[in-house]
Amino acid sequence: MLRTAPPPPSRSRGRERAPVASDRPLTILLAHNVYQQAGGEDGVFAREGDLLEARGHRVLRYALHNDDVEGMGRLALAARTLWSRESYAEVRRIVQAEGVDVVHVHNTLPLLSPSVFHAAHDGGAATVHTLHNYRLVCPGNLLLRDGAICRDCVGKAFAAPAVRHTCYRGSAAATAAVAVTTAVHRRLGTWDREVDRYIVLSEFARGVFVEGGLPADRIAVKPNPAPEGAQAGPGGAGALFAGRLTAEKGVRVLLAAWASDPSLPVLTIAGDGELAGEVAEAAATDPRIRPVGWQTAAQMAERMATADALVVPSLWYEGWPLVTVEAMGRGTPVVASGHGPFPEIVADGETGRLFAPGDPGALAAAVADLFSDADRLAAMRPAARLRCRGHFSTSADYDRLQAVYSDAIAQHAAAR
Repeated sequence: MLRTAPPPPSRSRGRERAPVASDRPLTILLAHNVYQQAGGEDGVFAREGDLLEARGHRVLRYALHNDDVEGMGRLALAARTLWSRESYAEVRRIVQAEGVDVVHVHNTLPLLSPSVFHAAHDGGAATVHTLHNYRLVCPGNLLLRDGAICRDCVGKAFAAPAVRHTCYRGSAAATAAVAVTTAVHRRLGTWDREVDRYIVLSEFARGVFVEGGLPADRIAVKPNPAPEGAQAGPGGAGALFAGRLTAEKGVRVLLAAWASDPSLPVLTIAGDGELAGEVAEAAATDPRIRPVGWQTAAQMAERMATADALVVPSLWYEGWPLVTVEAMGRGTPVVASGHGPFPEIVADGETGRLFAPGDPGALAAAVADLFSDADRLAAMRPAARLRCRGHFSTSADYDRLQAVYSDAIAQHAAAR
């Protein structure tokens, strides 16, 4: 596989630039490999660009789409995953032609490749990389295997366990391509020298990546914010699950919890996915379970506002599930798995409840306790909204992003 990859280009750097004043608008290039099924990362890529433009910055976008993978041979795709000549050339051209100050990269897999970090530096720009998931320490990106948390590859120079267990797309070859890319760029110094600042979404994630070998002094925590202008809702519609109907989202735990306790409230399940059939079967025998399928953004906002509580029983750690802060922004308490970033989002007993991950009985008990006291549940609504507006607002997000860019520019200037 390594023999098929083109060598890195020469390390000649772009023209020297004057230091960037921290109070002037920046020229920012946002780079992202768009997923075939739109998800949270795609949404953050779009919203951050809009936010930066609204605050007076000049924003350029370089986006490739996974649909372009169709027709590429396995070796050609593996080579491009490791080092994309096309992305390197285009990013360097944009940086030099447009006087880019910062290249902010979201997802590089597979078509951008980590070559874009080298291109940005060679063109003269600072670099920032948002780690939306755990792929740099886990080729499968979930830190989950066979329904259980797995950290076998965290800190390893090469993720051999992931290849053995075919953790990415159920394919040893595809998993190896991801693992080799991460390992080769570790040897090249990409992760240590070519990324000026990393953004992670929680303190929990920061700890994972430091354990995985990333430089601790370059990792900033910046949660994704709730949308601006969300209106508080009245509640009254019972519990809500909103998301993909997949095993890692805890859908089976959710159904088992409701099956175990007939006192639990109505449960609306909004979303679609591979477990939709199991949800339909449960609904056929339990009138409290009401699947409504995929929802538009407006429909989902309405369901969040009218729900008494959002239930998030994820088995995997999650990156920063936007559905939780979106619900809290509308005053809806959250019942969530007590691991990963959730303890940083939900104040247990004040804005919702946390329960032991993967335990249907613990989930049922948490929901039953929450709904057993109507006055306490009602008091959680303004508390959830206040916590969201104080910690996860767009204004706070912009301030954190500006600080990251300033630090990245300073780091890059010092290195030069």
